[in-house]
Amino acid sequence: MLREATTDDVNLMLSWRNQETNRQVSKTSHEITAAEHAAWWSRVRTDPTRRVLIYLHDDRPAGVVTFFDLRQDGPQRTASWGFYLDADGLAGRGATLPAWLGVMRAAVDHAFDVLALDRLDGEVLADNTVVRQMNRRFRFVEGTGRRETHDGREITVVPISLNRDNRRRR
Repeated sequence: MLREATTDDVNLMLSWRNQETNRQVSKTSHEITAAEHAAWWSRVRTDPTRRVLIYLHDDRPAGVVTFFDLRQDGPQRTASWGFYLDADGLAGRGATLPAWLGVMRAAVDHAFDVLALDRLDGEVLADNTVVRQMNRRFRFVEGTGRRETHDGREITVVPISLNRDNRRRR
């Protein structure tokens, strides 16, 4: 289940985002400061092209889903998305895989059923083979990777997309 993020969630979101597991698979790999995070929150919470949602697993906050570059007018309704989980907390409870499947399902459902998108876009690091496999399981299609430099490291970023018609239904 997803719910709107609130100011009460800001510190929790920052603690999850700064977990080593999440930083390793993100374009931005440095530890996010409280000031950086507060500036981000200030921007996104009033931006009509963005949505920040909290993922609940077993009725407990367990992750963040963001939708951005939301285009809901025009011939094709699109957005980009990303997510991260409370990797440490879920691992400690033995709930990583069920939460991961759950957040992917919830995000895809939200994109197509709530936001009424035609296409959902995203990115994944090329060396994140586990996420790439999961994306394929959910029928995301990969584009051609591109080299980028972030936080002093060279990475290959692979674009992904999922069209409404190709979505896996439960």
